[in-house]
Amino acid sequence: MLSSDQLDQLEHTRLHLQQSLDAARTQAERNRLGQFATPPALAADILAYARSVLPSDQPVRFLDPAFGTGAFFTALLRAFPSDRIAAATGYEIDPHYGDPAGKLWDTTPLHLHITDFTQATPPAIAGPRANLLICNPPYVRHHHLPGEVKQRLQRAATQATGLRLNGLAGLYCYFLCIAHTWMAPDGLAGWLIPSEFMDVNYGELIKKYLLGQVTLERIHRYAPEDGQFADALVSSALVWFRNAPPRPDHTVAFTYGGTLAHPAVSAHIPADHLRATAKWTGLPHSYALPQPTTVELRLSDLFRIQRGVATGANYFFVLTPEQIARHALPPQFLMPILPSPRYIPQDEIAANSAGEPMLERRLFLLRCDLPEERVRAEYPALWRYLQSGVQTGVSGRYLCRHRTPWSTQDVRPPAPLLCTYMGRKGSGRPFRFLLNHSQATAPNVYLLLYPQPLLAQALQAQPDLLRTIWQLLNQIPLEALVGAGRVYGGGLHKMEPRELGNVTLPPAALPELMGRQVSQLTLWAE
Repeated sequence: MLSSDQLDQLEHTRLHLQQSLDAARTQAERNRLGQFATPPALAADILAYARSVLPSDQPVRFLDPAFGTGAFFTALLRAFPSDRIAAATGYEIDPHYGDPAGKLWDTTPLHLHITDFTQATPPAIAGPRANLLICNPPYVRHHHLPGEVKQRLQRAATQATGLRLNGLAGLYCYFLCIAHTWMAPDGLAGWLIPSEFMDVNYGELIKKYLLGQVTLERIHRYAPEDGQFADALVSSALVWFRNAPPRPDHTVAFTYGGTLAHPAVSAHIPADHLRATAKWTGLPHSYALPQPTTVELRLSDLFRIQRGVATGANYFFVLTPEQIARHALPPQFLMPILPSPRYIPQDEIAANSAGEPMLERRLFLLRCDLPEERVRAEYPALWRYLQSGVQTGVSGRYLCRHRTPWSTQDVRPPAPLLCTYMGRKGSGRPFRFLLNHSQATAPNVYLLLYPQPLLAQALQAQPDLLRTIWQLLNQIPLEALVGAGRVYGGGLHKMEPRELGNVTLPPAALPELMGRQVSQLTLWAE
């Protein structure tokens, strides 16, 4: 049995060990391997909560499938008296962390296995299985998983849960599914995972598992601006469930911000509501909002929404007037393009007589569809500039080499309305709607809103209607926009075209100026 002083000394040693082991790896290596150590205060909060919900007389059989150096194990020893810990097991795939951790904890009851948990064999009977599984699994994105590894993981996850995960799923999704067969009946699991699973398509099967095969008790989402991991660009959620079938009338606690013991916002939400809700990151806030009682128009009913131009090399294709003059580039291959939102101080973009945006930062997009032979013969200055792109490797970059010719660009006509693609709450509005009077296209840091045919007809008849609609867009509640998109560490919010298209406007909010077109649009939406 460790005394409090001995445990304090071991934790002090562990933290120094963690720091030195992390320092021996580059940030890029740790990102690729998904190695983000759990902060001690967070680990303590998690195990304290686990103790509060487990029966006080129940012996604990602890399992951590991604042990690292043992942040959760320290917290376990602090939260539970030693006579309640019947077993403690850890798995760590990386000897760089596992071997030193094994030496650190060799005087404790811990059984640490330096091997890949996803390939380990679970206990054959229910008795020795874990009744407390706590894990911060590696956050490895799908493109870092070799094909044969991904296929093996898919087979293992299917064998454990009957679900075949989407190929875009990250490693943490496989960990969660594979661990199902390691849990004792009615055992408690707490998974510290990226909150993105609540929004993205590949998370649908994870949500299906949580609502169908286990009893989902609580999801606590940490406030993005209070990033739990200083070196990870993800926002975190703590998912609690028991290995037991859910009840028909089951409700789930959704909490947000603060700590597990003292969340900032909370609500109990019926499982049926969760099944009918595509995105969960708006919860619990959106659950408390009044539910609409009328037919709604989605923005996709009003607009065709596209990301802006992805050039593959903005430094080469997006040019200032000075660069254009220096290289004597022909004007017919250039069109105005909007700068980054930080260079647009106002939400309304005025234009000069040539259709160029009246902004301090003037930029132009180079786009050439002509064959190289013709460019060389007819436009020697442009040919020399393009050759410089070949020599410096621009033409070999991913997007460029998949275009024919490599110097062309996707066509993105000027859009009358735009929405910024990403932003932070702390800097004001994460998403801005811009009214664009210019003939400038936009880069892929914007979402371009092109009116659908019925709206285009209404705008043709009543041009002033565009301003009114722009004002309505700016009246969309912030939480509705934030809830439709996705959030990353540090409070960075992003919105894809389909997500923005799912944001709704009630038809009653549309101006009467549209007259008959309102009813037409409403019927279209239905």
